[in-house]
Amino acid sequence: MRLEDTAISIKKYWQSLGLLPLFILAHFGHHLLTALPVPLLPLIRNDFNLDYTQAGLVISSFTLSYGIGQLPAGWLTDRIGPRVIITLGICGVAVAGLFVGFSYTYMMMIAGLILMGIMAGGYHPAAPPMINASVEPKKRGTALGLHMIGGSASYFLAPIVAAAIAVHWGWRGSFIGLAVPAMIFGIIFYLALGRIESAKVKGGAAPVADLESVSTPGRTRRLVVFIILTTFLNAIIFASASFIPLFLVDHFNVAEGKAVASMAFMYSAGLWASPLGGYLSDRWGRVPIILTICFVAVPVLWSINFITGSVGIYVILLAFGIISYFRMPVSESYIVGQTSVKNRSTILGFYYFSGMESGGIVTPVMGYMIDKFGFYLSFNILGISLLLVTLICAFFIWGDRG
Repeated sequence: MRLEDTAISIKKYWQSLGLLPLFILAHFGHHLLTALPVPLLPLIRNDFNLDYTQAGLVISSFTLSYGIGQLPAGWLTDRIGPRVIITLGICGVAVAGLFVGFSYTYMMMIAGLILMGIMAGGYHPAAPPMINASVEPKKRGTALGLHMIGGSASYFLAPIVAAAIAVHWGWRGSFIGLAVPAMIFGIIFYLALGRIESAKVKGGAAPVADLESVSTPGRTRRLVVFIILTTFLNAIIFASASFIPLFLVDHFNVAEGKAVASMAFMYSAGLWASPLGGYLSDRWGRVPIILTICFVAVPVLWSINFITGSVGIYVILLAFGIISYFRMPVSESYIVGQTSVKNRSTILGFYYFSGMESGGIVTPVMGYMIDKFGFYLSFNILGISLLLVTLICAFFIWGDRG
């Protein structure tokens, strides 16, 4: 009887989270291929004989186009609805992944990654508003944190699966092999969401009420500063993590396949850090959590100077993952709570655009610094930059709980 009661309670809990289970599945499918460029970078570098700057451009070609894709996707979502846009954000990525897999020159691969980034821009501006509309406001952070489990599972599994595939068919085979399940997930999402929407229309169910946020100069200023802070944190962590596989190969003589799979340490944190970050932000406030994360990230970056073995780098990767996945639901829930329904996806699109573009810019800059100054000084520079930006932004948003 106790087991039955527990099962009923779990079922009621998931039902209270509305469309969330469907979106966890969709998030998983969306990131199956977007998770591949960073962990496969050592294999791509060797295939095309790239230096660190060129390797950074491999990552930035995707992230810059990914950011650009967020802007029209957010605008279109507010006008034509999320179902088609999200589906394009999954199936379109699968088509681009096939293109990357069949590319045989550096520039063809870059073109494929640019296409993948543009198509991928459709998912994130559209998903959080739908999740927010299906849950109670007090569960917003928790729901968005649970939603991150889908993407985290992809980022955790993709490097492991990609490494296994690459052993037999190379990095191209990894892109081709994971494009097929990504396409299947996109089709499943489109059909499932269509049935849910049809059932709501027939049943006369009304959407969950979501009040318009009141726009004030103070709120707008805090929102802008918050986006600057979380965007800069994302750029620093993304750029740092992008070169960790190469750092393992070049400084600790780790095998390339093992370096590829090592990124799973970072992404595994998303399986629990995102829900925890969202839960804590519901109770302690979004701004206190984001400031804490930023201040913790600084010593994590500096600690790379004292690492003497590959095991320490795996610990750093896990710390990067915790920072990144704590940040995501906190940032999304803050933005959703500070924007009106009619332009929410547009603002989220701008937020993701800023995050991707800043990451895409900082990554080749990081590669250039590594070519000139080495890994350790480059990580120090990033840590100092993050500390300065955090202190400046804290002056404007201190006291706001969000």
